Amino acid sequence: MLTAEAIQSGTTESVDEKSSKKVKSVNYFDVREETAVVMFLQAETTKERNEIYNEFLKKPIEKMVSSIIRRYKLYRKDMSFDEILNDTHSFLITKSDKFIPDKNKKAYSYFGTICKNYLMGQIIKDQKDTNRKVSYEDISSSLEERPDLVYYIENDIVESDKIILDYIKQLKTFIDVSSLNENEVKLGYALLELFENYDSIFIGNDNKKFNKNLVLMSIREMTNLSTKEIRLSMKKYKKLYFDFVKSIDNR
Repeated sequence: MLTAEAIQSGTTESVDEKSSKKVKSVNYFDVREETAVVMFLQAETTKERNEIYNEFLKKPIEKMVSSIIRRYKLYRKDMSFDEILNDTHSFLITKSDKFIPDKNKKAYSYFGTICKNYLMGQIIKDQKDTNRKVSYEDISSSLEERPDLVYYIENDIVESDKIILDYIKQLKTFIDVSSLNENEVKLGYALLELFENYDSIFIGNDNKKFNKNLVLMSIREMTNLSTKEIRLSMKKYKKLYFDFVKSIDNR
């Protein structure tokens, strides 16, 4: 199996192979990082992947994404630089398994292309959304000034921890008593693990921003299901969720 020593030496060969040669990285994304990407893709467990990512790939990828945003001025309206960086970074990770290592292909080029295409696509989408909202904002601004059309919510503080615990109980019961196929059962246990460890699926210690791309990647790794299979298996759980939310509203 490939090891951290192999990454440090910049080779995909095992450490005990005498033919391996140590190569020092010159740039922030060089031989060592290219080797780390290969090991990341070949890792057999989520734990191993996380260790490789955190030690060897997190900072270089952040620097790469940051450079792309600044160099090509790919800024998004109503988003801070850190928000753009985190969003693009997480999207890239969900697409990393599509990269096929080859002598003539570099992860740096593949990752850079993914980031640029994603950012440009999001900027175009943002602009379209802005154009659609113009007419609505013209109308809503006048309506919001009318006190007879404003509704104030009292006691709107929600105890999130308690709600999540309640939902976990319902989810466990649902999995036990429902007639589910194999994929739905796999998805159910993956959802349980995510909700039971929900603190770990937020990025950033300050804004607690929920990142759906990383959640999807985690579910795919835990279930070995494709995105399409996850979407199909999610239908019953969506109904359970909406029923649960409705029950909260009625409390």
